[in-house]
Amino acid sequence: MALFALASGLPAGLIALAALLGGGWVWLPFLYMAFLTVMLDQIIPLVAPEAPEGAEFPAADALLVALGLAHLCLLPLVVHAVAGQNGLSMGQRVLLFFGAGLWFGQVANPAAHELIHRGNRWMFRLGVAVYGSVLFGHHASAHRLVHHVHAATATDPNTARAGEGFWRFAPRAWTGSFRAGWQAESARQARRGGLHPYATYLGLGLGSLIAGAMIAGLPGVLVWAGLAAHVQLQLLLADYVQHYGLTRATLPDGRLEPVSDRHSWNAPQWYSSALMLNAPRHSDHHAHPARPYPALRLPGRDQAPRLPYPLPVCATLALSPRLWRRVMGPRLAEWQRQSGTDRG
Repeated sequence: MALFALASGLPAGLIALAALLGGGWVWLPFLYMAFLTVMLDQIIPLVAPEAPEGAEFPAADALLVALGLAHLCLLPLVVHAVAGQNGLSMGQRVLLFFGAGLWFGQVANPAAHELIHRGNRWMFRLGVAVYGSVLFGHHASAHRLVHHVHAATATDPNTARAGEGFWRFAPRAWTGSFRAGWQAESARQARRGGLHPYATYLGLGLGSLIAGAMIAGLPGVLVWAGLAAHVQLQLLLADYVQHYGLTRATLPDGRLEPVSDRHSWNAPQWYSSALMLNAPRHSDHHAHPARPYPALRLPGRDQAPRLPYPLPVCATLALSPRLWRRVMGPRLAEWQRQSGTDRG
């Protein structure tokens, strides 16, 4: 837990200092998120040990809550620093925008992801608030009710097809998950009644943009929306990378095989995994969605496919579809051959 807290919490403190003090401080969160994490992964080629089966982590949820609350505090602070009237130069504003945006996308997003999987309703609501603040509230429904049910099938909007470039995948995934989440929640509401969750999501999004306007007028709205788009881009990149080209087989009785370890790409690097709350151990999360993130397992190389580089690096490569296909095409084909899932 100490590593999770240090890796994910330290940049939050750096962002706060950068937003409040400006000057050279704006370099620190950007360098931490963009370079230091990857350097530590490479310099120290360590795979974090797995927790004993049944181990409990009473501090795990406390860290999630702290990160969720930090996000809700830092987002308006960063908007004020980037869009408001202060002594920051344009270059400093850009550095702060991207440094903070990387933390919102790579730390606050995994924290919100964990929060919406927790059974405690207040933790779930905090996760919804985090997603709502970046105008992506519907992910709280689509991820749980659609992605976890249909992952690695053509029915799941957030599973990338083999050969599909990210820039084609992203709009399909965004609109498809919005619609599929709406349909799933509407079916639930027909049985349970009450306020439709999408009303909450839309309300949180509108309230966030109003907060941006109150902070710094139109520039505040634009910066808030820009940060939200930056976060959404990173979330979609993570989905794209972690399920790229992997499909579930159809069984003799016509049903799809259950989701297993081989239907997610994983990454073993220690520091980026700690930063992202073990999100790169994606197979075990799909197998055990309620398992605490410190206890997630890393499947063996013969059980699940592994990414060639840390998850943030692979997400960056995916921005160039041609480069991505060059890197991942042979690896996907080899995994399909090895696991007997090559469809020819």
